[in-house]
Amino acid sequence: MSSTLLKRKMRLVRQTRVRKRISGTPERLRLNVYRSNKHIYAQVIDDTQGKTVCSTSSLSPDVTEQCKGKNKKEQAVVVGKHIAELCKKANITKVVFDRAGLIYHGRVKALAEGARENGLEF
Repeated sequence: MSSTLLKRKMRLVRQTRVRKRISGTPERLRLNVYRSNKHIYAQVIDDTQGKTVCSTSSLSPDVTEQCKGKNKKEQAVVVGKHIAELCKKANITKVVFDRAGLIYHGRVKALAEGARENGLEF
C-alpha cells in the first residue's frame, strides 16, 4: 500500500473513531472542518435534525476578498473568524470541534484559534 493511501485510510479510521463520541446537540452544535490542498471549509451542524446551520470556506465571496495575498494558514484564520461571526448571528456560542480525523496542527489549529478569537467556545 502506498503511503498516500495509508495516510488517507488512517485519517478515515481516526474520523470514524472520533465521530462515535462527538455529535452536535441543540445545546452544543458540531463545528466540522475539512481541509483540501488549496482550501479550507468549516460548517456548524445540528446532528439531531441533520441540518447545517451555517457554513463558510476560503471560497466564499465574503472571505475570498479578505484572503487575497495571504498564505493558507492565514486564510484559515480568516475562515475561523468568519464562521464565528456567522455563529454569533445565529445565537450560537458553544460548539464541539470536529477535526474530521485531521491532525490538530497547522491550518486546522489556525481555524480553531481564529474562531476562538471571535468568541466561539469549544
